[in-house]
Amino acid sequence: MKNLNNSRSQQVLRGIGVSLAAVILISGCASVPPPIEQMAVSRAALNNANSAGANEFAPVQLKSAMDKMQGAEQAMTAKDYPLANQLAEEAEVDAKLAGLTARSVKAQKAAEAIQEDSRVLRKEIDRKTN
Repeated sequence: MKNLNNSRSQQVLRGIGVSLAAVILISGCASVPPPIEQMAVSRAALNNANSAGANEFAPVQLKSAMDKMQGAEQAMTAKDYPLANQLAEEAEVDAKLAGLTARSVKAQKAAEAIQEDSRVLRKEIDRKTN
């Protein structure tokens, strides 16, 4: 009788183990939704970077963002949504960096131009007062 109970216990444990393995396998294969929103946010960040002049003032960061966005689009086509999401997030960050860098360079150039104009005006004022 003991042997019969042990055999039955082992069968139950095996059944539970197989069921648990199946649940883990199925949950691992559960589909991740496509990162449509992240893709849109990343595209908008790229557009903003282009509008800010990143092509001229931050070409390395912009190229990195564009390459990652292209990779995200390829991952979307391949239905590798976790990779697509990761690359889209990285593209967004790179695009934001490119946009901020471009705006910073443009602001710095504008400040330098104002300083030069101010220097020229001071020189002109000094010339006229002497």
